[in-house]
Amino acid sequence: MTATLYAYAFLDEFVLLYPVYALLFADAGLSVGEISSLFVLWSLTGVLLEVPSGAWADAVSRRLLLWTGPLLGAAGFALWVLFPSYWAFAAGFVLWGARGALGSGALEALVYEELDRAGAADRYARVMGRAHALGQVAVMAATGLAGPVFAAGGYPAVGAASVLACLLCAATAVCFPEHRTPASAGSHGGDEPAGGGAGGDRGTDGDGGEGDEDRARTPRTALSLLAGLRRDRPLLGALLLVPAVTAVWGALDEYTPLLVRETGAADAAVPYLLMTIWAGVTAGSLLAGAAERLGRTGLAAVLAGAALALAAGALTEAQAGIALVGLAFGGFQAATVLADVRLQQHIEGGARATLTSIAGLGTELVTVAVYGVYGVLGARFPHGVVFALCALPYLVTALAVGRRRKTASAPSRGRRSTRARRVTRGRGREG
Repeated sequence: MTATLYAYAFLDEFVLLYPVYALLFADAGLSVGEISSLFVLWSLTGVLLEVPSGAWADAVSRRLLLWTGPLLGAAGFALWVLFPSYWAFAAGFVLWGARGALGSGALEALVYEELDRAGAADRYARVMGRAHALGQVAVMAATGLAGPVFAAGGYPAVGAASVLACLLCAATAVCFPEHRTPASAGSHGGDEPAGGGAGGDRGTDGDGGEGDEDRARTPRTALSLLAGLRRDRPLLGALLLVPAVTAVWGALDEYTPLLVRETGAADAAVPYLLMTIWAGVTAGSLLAGAAERLGRTGLAAVLAGAALALAAGALTEAQAGIALVGLAFGGFQAATVLADVRLQQHIEGGARATLTSIAGLGTELVTVAVYGVYGVLGARFPHGVVFALCALPYLVTALAVGRRRKTASAPSRGRRSTRARRVTRGRGREG
């Protein structure tokens, strides 16, 4: 499975349009405000589809969503280069957002449960760290190839290469194994299904699924899980940590070309300086497995150190400072993987993709907020100052993680099952 995962992770990010799509929008006559509205539309699509797609992945087949998503991305990129206009760009971002939502939660859940089935759940951090690293390598490779491909064939050539990568990614996803026997899509812990209903024996080992009853139940499932999270504080804390770690630096990534240009770099040198940042992100992914051994205190230290590096690098207003920004992004990437590991370790039962998607929903909501805040601050301060201000939330998160009282590594299965049964019976009364 890991070979399939690594190939999927590489092809998913090997999109030559990534470093030039902003230029495509500008060359089509879009203003900065219109381009920003496309970013917001992209994130809002994820907000609307994140949890439903996760619930769907728990009710039917995760592999199905993993090969459907890249096909939507291919259609979106084709629209961009064939019909370069605002509405075509908007439609492409909706398709791209849907692609991300379908894969978010489904991929993590499939990988974790397949490793757990093989008795190798403890390898999850290393495996996903390597997968993320390959994704960053793909971004750097696409950035390096985009220049000569664009010089040879313009936007159509870059778009065609991006569509081909999406099609190959979809073909790779078909090769994922999928063996699971969920009790129901509605339980995040314990052994009983949500709502106290029957379940448990209807496994899925393909692209088919559970029947119409499970599909109809998925909207209620997500709402029931949200209500049940209040009773499972360790799981709630792990879930909230994901957007706290992931969202801000993920949004800042869209503005790194502007930060680099502000240092006085020529436009032709911007992609190469951006590769410095992505090298840091790649290193963070590769070190995530080793960082897992640092525990809660280590995670807090990584977040605090990365925040200080981000502020220092951004405020230097020099090209040398971009290396510190890359170091910071590497720390944030390692913390992102570790936050995902903590979440997966706290989830039990058949709703893994749904809960992971709820965390993704939180990330999208915070990302939209960061876009708005950046737009306001960016009109008043240099980009370096705005980047430094955006480091402050990470210092707060580091303090919260470091001060949280250490608990036992995990409650006994019996205690978790008892708590889950109380939550399940409560959801049954509410339903």
